[in-house]
Amino acid sequence: MDNLINKFNKVFDNRIRLGIMSVLVVNDWVPFKELKTLLDLTDGNLASHINTLEKENYIEFKKEFVGKKPKTSYKATVQGKKAFEEHLAILESFIKKNTAH
Repeated sequence: MDNLINKFNKVFDNRIRLGIMSVLVVNDWVPFKELKTLLDLTDGNLASHINTLEKENYIEFKKEFVGKKPKTSYKATVQGKKAFEEHLAILESFIKKNTAH
């Protein structure tokens, strides 16, 4: 029998990466500082999880200057959105399959 739990995307096992993707799939270009505030993370913790998502090509970034200050923003890639939606669909199927009747 095919076990749905084995189909979960391991990249999204972490609650922080799950949170990052939850924000990015519904918004365009979210600044690093905003992500940090929304998820209540340190710079280093957020950067570490962003690197993991970038390596998978699930998110992309742009750097720009606002006045003289650098600003880095992120958004989910098409590949990232698809992977996240698939993960959520599997999770939903798993929940439905295992709900007591």
